[in-house]
This record gives sequence, structure tokens and C-alpha cells, in this order.
Amino acid sequence: MPESDSVQLTPELLIRAYSQAIFPMSVDGRIAWFSPDPRCIIELDSFHASHSLMRTFKHGGFELKVNTAFDEVIKACAETQRDTKDGTENGIWISSEIIDAYTELNRLGLAHSVEVYCEGKLAGGLYGVAFGGAFMGESMFHWRTDASKVAMVFLVERLRERGYKLLDCQYHTDHLARFGAILISKREYQRRLQLALPMNCQFT
Repeated sequence: MPESDSVQLTPELLIRAYSQAIFPMSVDGRIAWFSPDPRCIIELDSFHASHSLMRTFKHGGFELKVNTAFDEVIKACAETQRDTKDGTENGIWISSEIIDAYTELNRLGLAHSVEVYCEGKLAGGLYGVAFGGAFMGESMFHWRTDASKVAMVFLVERLRERGYKLLDCQYHTDHLARFGAILISKREYQRRLQLALPMNCQFT
């Protein structure tokens, strides 16, 4: 899919793109489409969390919720990016158009957020989209130490419990590597995706 100034990110377009291993990002105010090769995934059976993180997950005073504040989570992810840029949407891949499109996917039950609360306030979280047995992670943020990591642990446990087979992380980072993220070829990713899509997993 080419870059476009006028493409409308409808749910139908996004579903078609994800089913073909493609996802959108806003680049300098334009919607661009990406399909990395290699692709970063986390093997759900090989997910690794340190002992200290698991202690924090279980006893750190965090409260975990799902889909109670999707709009807050995606806007916080965008704001976290903006804080590291020039204060505008230039260079920020989570643009207002992206926010609107994924909020609509959430309304339709296809995009989901994990929220981490501490003392009644949102402390971190993540969001992504789920089709069949695949979950495509999009972004995460934290306002309190370890909050996004706790969200990741919760996400993986939920995906395991509900029979998901694929956790897509798109691009490899040192942060994801700590959880055991690996790189696979685009061809292998597409094979796994096609096996996961017909499944009937329910995130909520």
C-alpha cells in the first residue's frame, strides 16, 4: 500500500491491511504503510519476565484493567512520543487520524487496551488490535516505573489463557528483547499469521 495524503483509515481497510501483514503509521503528516522484514514477535510460550518484574506484577500495588480507557491510553502513547519530538504531529506516527481510526476499531471490538492503575490513577498501558488468534501490539507508555512492563506481562498471560498463537511486536527494540522478543522473516510471519487468523479467540 503506498503513502497517501487522502486515504481514509476505515475499519475495513485496516482489517484488510493487517490480514496481509501490513500496518499504517503517520509519517510527517501522511499515512504510510509498513510490512517489516524481518518482523519482531514474542513467542508466547517463550516469554520471559524477570523475577523482580513478576514480584512487581503480583505485589507492586498496580490494578490491571482492559478496555476501560482506550482513548486515554492511545492519547498517552501519542503524548509520550510528542514529548520526545518537537511538540507537533510531525514525525509522530500516532497522529490524530491514527487515534480516530483505532478508537473506532476499539468501538467495534477489534482494538484493545490494557490499563495499569496505581492509587486510582492511570500509570501506564498498551494497546493493539486482535484478529482471530493474532494480537498486533501497537504502542505502550508509562508514567510510573515498570507500569508498561506490568501491562506486557498481563497481556501475555491473557493471550495464553485465551488461546492466542501470535503476538506481533512489529519492530525489534532492546526493551522488547528483555521479554524474549525475536526476529523472524516476513515469509515466516505471514505463514504464522495465516494460521492464526481463522482462530476464534476472544480478547474480552
